[in-house]
Amino acid sequence: MDRKQFSRLEDWLARPDRKPLILRGARQVGKSTLVRLFAERAGRPLAEVNLERRPDLAGAFARNDPAYLLRVLETLPGVGPIGPDSVLFLDEIQSVPEAIPALRYLREDVSALPVLAAGSLLDFALADHRLSMPVGRVAYLHMGPMTFTEFLSAAGAKQLAARIAAFELEEGLDPAIHNRLMGLLRTYLFTGGMPEAILAFVRSGRLTDVSEVHNSIIETYREDLPRYVGSRSLPRVVNVLNLAARNVGRKVKYARFSTEDQAATIRADIERLCLARVLAKVVHSHAGGLPLHAEADPRVFKLLFMDVGLMNAVCGLGWTGIESLDTVRLVNEGAMAEQFIGQHLQDLLADAPNRELTYWLREGRSANAEVDYVAAFDGRIVPIEVKAGAKGSLRSLHQFVAEKEVSLAVRFDAALPSAHTVTARVQRGGVPVEVSYRLLSLPLYLVERIPSLLRALPA
Repeated sequence: MDRKQFSRLEDWLARPDRKPLILRGARQVGKSTLVRLFAERAGRPLAEVNLERRPDLAGAFARNDPAYLLRVLETLPGVGPIGPDSVLFLDEIQSVPEAIPALRYLREDVSALPVLAAGSLLDFALADHRLSMPVGRVAYLHMGPMTFTEFLSAAGAKQLAARIAAFELEEGLDPAIHNRLMGLLRTYLFTGGMPEAILAFVRSGRLTDVSEVHNSIIETYREDLPRYVGSRSLPRVVNVLNLAARNVGRKVKYARFSTEDQAATIRADIERLCLARVLAKVVHSHAGGLPLHAEADPRVFKLLFMDVGLMNAVCGLGWTGIESLDTVRLVNEGAMAEQFIGQHLQDLLADAPNRELTYWLREGRSANAEVDYVAAFDGRIVPIEVKAGAKGSLRSLHQFVAEKEVSLAVRFDAALPSAHTVTARVQRGGVPVEVSYRLLSLPLYLVERIPSLLRALPA
């Protein structure tokens, strides 16, 4: 499993002032496997403790005495001596909340010992205001599904992954390479980025094996629901989860989820699923300046599912359906392309102070305008559309450019990459005005190159 988080872990291990590192992410995105492989590559003994299985350790952590704690952990089966050359890994740390503030004392008293922690429901513990958090004494690493280039590397197409990583606009892209990447993109839209699903595809090449993994993961999430919905209605939350997959990219209207329950009830269900990182919000921002979240309206949002492969599985869209779509319909119909771009933007912005994505929506009596995503890169506000076709698909971008006076926009489609100047006339305050801006048009599979490609374009 070749993931970009390996380099981040290597950088963290090399820091003389490293802090305990908490891996945050949904269940089954590969947090535990990443740590095990990292320790193996680093040549360090791994002292792994799954706290979900050892709730009896709460008292040892609550003493806030690292020397005592390490002596206790060393007695556990399979752990053994813990020295400064070891890596201490506290998995499912949310199961023993006392372990989270204890990270502070491990940092202060045994700073030479690398300490990693992870938990699939960790955000629920971190949201508990009764918990004494070691603010400033821990670091975080966010993990989501594997990206498209990570999928390519795992599937034996490392040369194509390297071609994406090295792509520059002035060099262009050979149509044969483009067509092959678009074909593999379809495969990724089916498999998604969950490591187990990709591993099943790599091992057998059978799409039925991937479907079995998807069904197993979905069932695991549904079985997990009672752990984080509490006393809430389980059937209703399952229904919200299913409907969220079918409504990715659409403004959330609570009546669409239930005509029998109050909006506040459905809103709370969505919040719980977002804390579990099964869903993520894309919040409307007026986008008048930076930071984008300063002008966000939390009442207006749309949703992303955690992974495009799982989203399609929940919706019942199999490989035959994905394969049968022509390239224009692949981008324009349904939510696949918007989900794909959204989960990759989440990965690109994983280290940003606020990872929540934003979009722009203007609702009027006569005409609406909506830009799929609005992101900030290197101090620039960049509107991003996911659209195919040359005509009639950029009106919202024109309107955004006119109202926010930005000079650059991005469109993702199924065509070869290009950059050109777009000129159009739009209404602004009831007055027709002309707008002109630079449009970076990219095939979906180049989403991971956005930051570098934008830097190469003049502001």
